[in-house]
Amino acid sequence: MDDLHRDVVAWSAELPADIDVVVGIPRSGLLAASVLALHRQVPVLDLDGLVAGRHLGGGRRLGPRGDVPTIESARRILVVDDSVYSGAAMRAARAAVAAADLSAPVDFAAVYATRGATHHVDHFYAVVPQPRVFAWNVLHHECLVDSCMDIDGVLCRDPSDAENDDGPRYREFLETVPVRYVPSVEVGCLVTSRLERYRPETEAWLARAGVRYRRLVMHPATSGAERRSAGDHGERKAQAYLDTSAPLFVESDLSQAIIIAGISGRPVYCTDVAQMVYPGSTLEQLAVPTVGRGLAWQARHELRLKVKAVRRRLAPVQDSGVDLRADDRAPLGR
Repeated sequence: MDDLHRDVVAWSAELPADIDVVVGIPRSGLLAASVLALHRQVPVLDLDGLVAGRHLGGGRRLGPRGDVPTIESARRILVVDDSVYSGAAMRAARAAVAAADLSAPVDFAAVYATRGATHHVDHFYAVVPQPRVFAWNVLHHECLVDSCMDIDGVLCRDPSDAENDDGPRYREFLETVPVRYVPSVEVGCLVTSRLERYRPETEAWLARAGVRYRRLVMHPATSGAERRSAGDHGERKAQAYLDTSAPLFVESDLSQAIIIAGISGRPVYCTDVAQMVYPGSTLEQLAVPTVGRGLAWQARHELRLKVKAVRRRLAPVQDSGVDLRADDRAPLGR
């Protein structure tokens, strides 16, 4: 998301100066459209709103209703999507706009385009080759069919210390924990640190949640104490990743994400910080939330404790000789 914001702001300087209305192609295009409209101080609406001629609301910062440009008075309208590949969405948008017979000139744009798709738009910011995936759609991307994904922290919350008793409370957690996220596509391989002996409960919960998957890899330890003693969550997940040809691993825990990427040599998407973690990534490089003036003391204190905890969990792997140094890899999607 930070990359998208930065790129849209930079792109704004290259776009025509007379754009009075920005229109987003649902759904991802609305992200880019909102950022651009806020930066340009112009109204934003979705494609259906443009075609229907709905009145534009600009909010307090755009001034009184009479000062807000209308579709009829706009000097130029920009219809934007986050990316263009096949051009299908852009062709559909062009057809809808043409049928609306608008009086203002309309340009079509995408922030990112593949090399062979630039002809579908009037403006684009950067050429981004396939394969690619963006942080705002990674959890619903078709690449998940061939990818690995954690369960606790991604599909549901992690168990609390009280629930994680390897007994009745833990079984209750496995059976009743609310669903946090259900992938819209089948997942290639679920890789979890849950014990193998809890496979029946886990498979039953996944079925009730409607999570589709091909394989389920679980921890072979016979007890929670044995698993904690091994302390090999990240290493085992990395090995499961290497046992497949998966292009991506989705992991919630930042320290494990760094370990998995370092050992496997492949990217990991960390849901806790909404960032791609690459081989060689370090904690200092990643987008751990910045401690700003607006945060209360308690929030700043909790953030410092979280960073310290991640460093402690990474220490054994760094001492083992695994190369976790930084490299020059660009974020996926750039």
